[in-house]
Amino acid sequence: MNTQFDFKKLDADKIVYVRQVAVADLPEDVQDQAMGSEHIYAVHSADGARLALVKDRSMAFALARQNDFAPVNVH
Repeated sequence: MNTQFDFKKLDADKIVYVRQVAVADLPEDVQDQAMGSEHIYAVHSADGARLALVKDRSMAFALARQNDFAPVNVH
């Protein structure tokens, strides 16, 4: 595939980043809500602010799209 994409057209305020988070690294009150999961997914704004924590990656992407954001996976 050799399609060029014009990234200048993207609104940077509409991009959010999705990354896996270890539950053990979260505050204790959040850990209590993780329902036994070892990892959950965080949705972050472009400036790094955490917007949401959700159970799985597909839910994080769906949540972002439902709120008119363009989700990007972060490793």
